[in-house]
Amino acid sequence: MTLAAYEDRVALLALCRIPKVSWYLLAREAQRLDGLSRLRQGVVTETSPEAVAAADAIRSALPQWSTLVGEAEREIEKAQTVDARLMTVLDEDYPPTLRLIFNLPPFLFVRGQFTEADLRSVAVVGTRDASTDGVKRSGRMARLLVERGVTVVSGLARGIDTAAHRAALAAGGRTIAVIGTGIRKCYPAMNRELAESIAVQGALVSQFWPDMNGASYTFPRRNVTMSGIAQGTVVIEASSTSGAKMQARLALEHGKKVFLIKSLTEAQEWARKYVDNRGAVMVDDVDDVVRLLAAPERIHAANNRREQLAFQF
Repeated sequence: MTLAAYEDRVALLALCRIPKVSWYLLAREAQRLDGLSRLRQGVVTETSPEAVAAADAIRSALPQWSTLVGEAEREIEKAQTVDARLMTVLDEDYPPTLRLIFNLPPFLFVRGQFTEADLRSVAVVGTRDASTDGVKRSGRMARLLVERGVTVVSGLARGIDTAAHRAALAAGGRTIAVIGTGIRKCYPAMNRELAESIAVQGALVSQFWPDMNGASYTFPRRNVTMSGIAQGTVVIEASSTSGAKMQARLALEHGKKVFLIKSLTEAQEWARKYVDNRGAVMVDDVDDVVRLLAAPERIHAANNRREQLAFQF
């Protein structure tokens, strides 16, 4: 594993402290530009109005650069108090599956570890207000996935997420929780013990500042990242207004597999439409999910192609 220079990693976080600069834009530009020296000066390769505005904002913030660096370093120190490490798009150990999406976060704070085995990962998601049957289906899906060597990704929310994480841990498998708060926070509080277990047996992942509380926009962004980390998303139980439905849409936009269990398609019109018109797959068995996962070699190859294209500007 090779880490980027400490100064570059801190500089990336400092850029994220500048108001009105898209973090997704920074992540894309940081990957395209060899190092951060030009990005720090407000040089960007994209030409959209958003990119032009970001470049102007970066140049305007240059007189405050030392202050921004100090703020970034303090955020890293906060994360270290809970044994979380910083992972950025500049580092080789940034999740390869996450690199392949267009709206990737520029940094993650991680408790626990990502492993090569996590390239075979599936998100198991659904409603917080899960039915008894939904909880059972979630737990069964997670257990069968880890028994086949697949890492279970979910969001630590109550209901379907909690059932998936607990079942994966109970079966001795790996599970990754992508949370909608900072790494020093836990939401819901009832899952604090579960979060600690996940940090030991898998990874607890946040894309926010360490002391960030959950907000209306953090949980949808969490869904973006969850979709990016996983090869595919299984929706167990979800209404037409749920975050799980949004993640299904995001996963399709990311070119990922979306699996909707049969009972969901029978109960929800949106699920039937996703199967009929959007490319989602109705599944009745865990093997229907596993057989459609890509081999890790294909993911690494896709990342190599992306890197070659990134430096041809």
